[in-house]
Amino acid sequence: MGKTLANMTISKTQRELLLRILHDRFAENMNRHRGLEWIEVEARLNASPQALWSLHEMEKTGGEPDVIAQEKETGQYIFCDCSAESPKGRRGVCYDRKGQEKRKKEGLHPAGNVLDMAAAMGIEPLTEEQYRALQRLGEFDTKTQSWLKTPATITKLGGAIFADRRFDTVFVYHNTSPCFFGSRAFRGSLRV
Repeated sequence: MGKTLANMTISKTQRELLLRILHDRFAENMNRHRGLEWIEVEARLNASPQALWSLHEMEKTGGEPDVIAQEKETGQYIFCDCSAESPKGRRGVCYDRKGQEKRKKEGLHPAGNVLDMAAAMGIEPLTEEQYRALQRLGEFDTKTQSWLKTPATITKLGGAIFADRRFDTVFVYHNTSPCFFGSRAFRGSLRV
């Protein structure tokens, strides 16, 4: 059953709390968005109830979303999961539905899969390039791992990629898409 616009909104109380959390995080992490003004970000958010719903989902699953850039061509703000470790509410997932179904047939119970969860939240998993850009803003996934949006040339062969930060270096690895671990989730991005 798909989500409709009616159930992709949050209450006034949830909106006010979320905006307060996002404002405080924005103010505490100015290194992530130098030159950007909260008042402009907030105006864009208030004009997009669907984006607020997606950010609420990111926050609810432990992503701690924050603005990391503004796209020059469109003026859109780019939010990204900035939790120190991979979001807790998205761990234990396979990469895609095919991998998840394979594990279920084996009697295992992954928490879901990256592609379906991201789509249901209205966000995109980070690409390798986006993940490396995020790592230039801080140290993320020093104890956990994050699945990355994987090129079709890899997924058609049953694989997927993930990354982490160890020894002050970002490493990108591969696994089969059915794999799932308690320390691996995914980070997402949202354009508003």
